[in-house]
Amino acid sequence: MPVHLDYWLHSLRLIAIAYLLGSIPTGYLLIRFFRKQDIRTLGSGNIGATNVLRSGAKVLGAVTFLLDVAKGALAVWLCARLSTVGFPIAPLHAEALAAFCAVLGHMFPIWLDLRGGKGVATAFGVFVMLAPKAALLALAVFVVLFLLFRFVSLASIAGSAIFPVAAWFTTRSSHTLIVAAVEVLIPLFVILKHRQNILRLCKGTEYRFGSKKTASADAGS
Repeated sequence: MPVHLDYWLHSLRLIAIAYLLGSIPTGYLLIRFFRKQDIRTLGSGNIGATNVLRSGAKVLGAVTFLLDVAKGALAVWLCARLSTVGFPIAPLHAEALAAFCAVLGHMFPIWLDLRGGKGVATAFGVFVMLAPKAALLALAVFVVLFLLFRFVSLASIAGSAIFPVAAWFTTRSSHTLIVAAVEVLIPLFVILKHRQNILRLCKGTEYRFGSKKTASADAGS
């Protein structure tokens, strides 16, 4: 088999593994199993941790967040190790590829007609593997803005926006073209997923976490 074909077939295997891991709809599965409900019919209809929390399932919301982070981190870790099995691919390239595909899997899961979450928790999971210092800085920005304003969407957008800049200055591998591209594309996709939230923030109608307002503002992660 030609070398270049081996390379692409191995890359496709890694893409499939990362995508399928990322596409596991943890919030949907937890609410379905423990509460016999469809999270897509509750609150904003989003399958992410924030909407699970808003549905009244605080413990399940926390577990959803942790599992979404874990599946992103696992996808990057696993693909990096599988990259050298068979025809070798540079582990750094495999990590970047897996990171992007895992987040896409969460956003567009094949199991739910491509209607997934906004990728915030899963993105954090892959960011921890790609550039841990930058990921922690992005998390700090998220926490500070959330505590100040109580808008999950605003905190998520700001944390996503700061990550690629922080990664560039804190992580040597972020100067590699494929890694830098992924570290820009993932936050861009996360922000685009929040476009309706951005409109509501501008109009002053966005859901403020903890508010008793029951409107279906889509502030989920």
